[in-house]
Amino acid sequence: MKSAPSTQKKTRPPGAHESSILSTRALPPLMTIAAALRKTTEFLASELVAPTADPPLWTDFEWRIGRAAASLHGISSLLWAGLAWEGPESWRQYLGEQRDHTLGRHLQIVRLLDAIDSEARARGIALVALKGAALYARGIYAAGERPMGDIDLLVCPNAVEATAQLLGGCGYTIDFSHRRHQVFRPANGTLPPAGRLGEHIDNPIKVEVHTRIAESLPILGTDITPLIFPGSAHEGLNEYPSTASLMMHLLLHAAGNMRARALRLIQLHDIALLAARFGPDDWEELLTARPADRGPWWAFAPMMLAARYYPGVIPESVLARLRAHCPTLLRTHTHRRGLVGVSWSNILIEPFPGLEWSRTPGEALRFMRSRIRPSRDALKELNEGAAGIPDVSAVPWYGMSHGERILRWIFTRPPRVQTLLVVRAALSQAR
Repeated sequence: MKSAPSTQKKTRPPGAHESSILSTRALPPLMTIAAALRKTTEFLASELVAPTADPPLWTDFEWRIGRAAASLHGISSLLWAGLAWEGPESWRQYLGEQRDHTLGRHLQIVRLLDAIDSEARARGIALVALKGAALYARGIYAAGERPMGDIDLLVCPNAVEATAQLLGGCGYTIDFSHRRHQVFRPANGTLPPAGRLGEHIDNPIKVEVHTRIAESLPILGTDITPLIFPGSAHEGLNEYPSTASLMMHLLLHAAGNMRARALRLIQLHDIALLAARFGPDDWEELLTARPADRGPWWAFAPMMLAARYYPGVIPESVLARLRAHCPTLLRTHTHRRGLVGVSWSNILIEPFPGLEWSRTPGEALRFMRSRIRPSRDALKELNEGAAGIPDVSAVPWYGMSHGERILRWIFTRPPRVQTLLVVRAALSQAR
């Protein structure tokens, strides 16, 4: 597909009760949006794997929702290069612009990573460049194919303060801290303008500094940090200890996002491309790893979903061995739900998203209690995360008390703020 001229980030990815949230923006009925998101997401997912010759027979509304789906799932640049059909001019222009912006951001990120590596070597700090940066370093993607919303780094706990000083030397300042990581932003950076769809070269590049690689599934932490940080790390940026350890991180991160209904198709694409490079020894290392003295019980769900959308990439023997360690409830749920149900394309807020990841009734009760009565730290993280969403005040969800949100869970099906904002941005674009 030919590139369109660049004009002018990535907005992240809410029912019966729409009046107070949707009517002020004159959007179509929520269930109409939900149906279009499902239709376009599943079609684009299939086209990414096996492109067909003819464009879909979509309405103008569905083409716009298709742009929202591509943005939510981080696949616009891949579609630009991989589709065998062109579609309407507005669609071609959007994908071409996204390709240009993704490439521009990639070059910025490469320069920033070089600066971080240089500073880390000078200061004697060992770091691991995670996920997207590691995939690019291994040549899994060509420049500009895969979007990167931020840079993720893993450091030893005793190097956190030194890393903050390092990033300060690169023009960064701390934005906020979570239990597992600190978020840094450019000292002169601002939020992207409201209503911007997809990637944009002017969006600030954040840096997340992690001391642990862990996910709450759904509430108990699953920690794989010892398998990710190299035993003989050198000063500067380090790679993962092995291809299998990179895969384990991709799977755990995908599992955490499936739990939160925040998976993106680009994550399954990462898993499929990396799996294509695996040999028998890599699979054996992955299958026999025992983080926290347990096998990777959580790996079956994302691996099975990747195998469903990328048939033939994951050996059946690998799926069978992972399936044997997967809890029954999670295994059943994985077979029943597709990409839309566990991703940003799922536009409805669920009261207890990821309950199926509970391994015992007691854990399920603890998870439900944490949703009904979240801790002060959890509410603080929620509010800090919401503050970083452009135009978040346009949807009065995070401004409500938690009690009000619970009532909406019970009596309505409220829309997800991030998904709604992406949809609104796509529908408001000029024809």
